[in-house]
This record gives sequence, structure tokens and C-alpha cells, in this order.
Amino acid sequence: MSQNDIINRRVIQWFPGHMTRTLRVMEKEIKNVDCVLQILDARIPLSSLNPEIERITAGKPHLYVLNKADLADPDITRQWLAYFKSAGAGCLAMDSKQRGKATAVKAPIERELSQLMERRRRRGMVGATIRVMVVGIPNVGKSTFINSFAGTTRAKAADKPGVTRGKQWITVDDFELMDMPGVLWKKFDSLETASNLAFIGSIKDDILDIEELACGLLSSVRGIYPQQLLARYKLDESALVLPPYDLLQAIGAKRGMLVSGGEVDTERAAKMLVGEFRASKWGRLSLERPPQRTQQEVPDDEEDEQ
Repeated sequence: MSQNDIINRRVIQWFPGHMTRTLRVMEKEIKNVDCVLQILDARIPLSSLNPEIERITAGKPHLYVLNKADLADPDITRQWLAYFKSAGAGCLAMDSKQRGKATAVKAPIERELSQLMERRRRRGMVGATIRVMVVGIPNVGKSTFINSFAGTTRAKAADKPGVTRGKQWITVDDFELMDMPGVLWKKFDSLETASNLAFIGSIKDDILDIEELACGLLSSVRGIYPQQLLARYKLDESALVLPPYDLLQAIGAKRGMLVSGGEVDTERAAKMLVGEFRASKWGRLSLERPPQRTQQEVPDDEEDEQ
């Protein structure tokens, strides 16, 4: 059974009203900022690249941050950095939970804005505040990034989507950061994208069937990191050919998650499995590899001519 067979029993879609409002605010405020900093999840860079955000922010200097790089496969992250940079897009990887790490973006922002900053210098506006819109999907770490950038808690942060509900301006040195709520898009372009977003917790768990989610995750991960999966749950090679639900049962049995009659509590096993993946207890894994350049392009960023 494929990942699509498992997840496609019910279309994954989550677009509450506050996301519509966020896109409207973004369209209104984009003219008031100097550049855009888009936070992506290093484990799924393309799936976390919101096409609505790309549309609204086109024409502004843009910098992509592959956040949660400490959870991703470092070799694959290096490939992603090369992929974005080959398209002319500024990009860097980091774990913004480490205090001070986010300050590494200050110099790249200034480079992205070099022409604007030169014009300001000619006008005697040395040290003028740089206004940055910080955007991304839910649960990608925007608020954590801003708190690390500021060196103190300025924005609400939590390991669940939907915590930030309104724009927040945070001033740090010569920067003003506009923290926008996490936002998805109304219709996902592929089932794989929707599944990846669900795996990392960008879609509210309450609307998902946790067992279907766990089975889809197992189907995806065992195809690219089979040994990590076997090692984590002390399984032998024969487990890799099991249907995903049977594999979930085998993992639950290994962990002693049994109910009366000796049956496996698959719901409990599924919650454990998804939770351990999100906590990176399976090791550093990346669910996406960079596509061939002929298959999908990353839009070139245009200079802001204001």
C-alpha cells in the first residue's frame, strides 16, 4: 500500500478564517517593508514553500531560511542550499532555537538590500531602520526565530500551529521585524505536499486520523531511511515489506502497547510514532530531495526599486 493509498481516504485540508485575514494583511503591508524573510522547514523545503506567500511577496528582496536544520539530514540540507542559491535566491540553514544563531541572517539581509541601503546612505539616512516581513507556514518556527534574533522573548512560540494570530512588530537594533501568523494555502498542489505538512505538525492534528497519518509517515520514511526505522524500533529486515498498518502494529507490539486480549493499541502507537518523528528521535531525516531544475523552478527574486 502506498502513501497515497493511506492518506487519500480523506483529503487533507486546513484553512481556517484567520489565514484568509493573514493573507489580506500581508497584501496590504508588503509595500511597507524592505524585504521578506521566509522561514521554511529544512526537512520539507518545497512543501513548506507557500505559493500564496510567493505571489504576494514577489518583487521584494527575499531571503529563505531553512529552519530546524538540526532535525534534517545535513547532506540533503547542503543540496537544498545549493538548489536555492543556483536559482539566485538567498538561502541559509539554521537551528533558531539556539540563542544567537538567528543573528546570522543580519548580514545576508543587508546584502539582499545593498542597493536600497546605498540609496539611503546617499540621502544621509545611515542607520535607517530595515523593515523585514517574517513569513512562513504554521509551526515552522517563525516566532522562535524572532526570539533568537532578538535575544529575548518577544513573540509567542509553541510546538503547534495557530499560536500567532495577528501581526506583531518587533524592533531589534536597526531592524523592525513584522511577525506574520503562519498561513497555508487553500488547495494543496499535491497529496505529498499535504502529507508532509501533516507529518511535521503544520496542519492541526485534531482534523487528522492519527493512525492514517502514522501509516503514511512509515510508508514515506521506510523508503528513504529504512535502517533508522529498523534501529529505532528494534525490527528486523522482514518488517520493511509489511503493509504500513501491519508495520504500525509490529512497532506497537515491540513497545508493549497492548490492550486486553493481547491486541495492539494502534492509536497509542500512532501518537507515539508521530511524536517521536517530530522530536527527531529517529535521527536527522529529510523527507524531500531537491528536484531537477527542469522539473520545478524556484522563482528568481527581483530587486525592490522603491
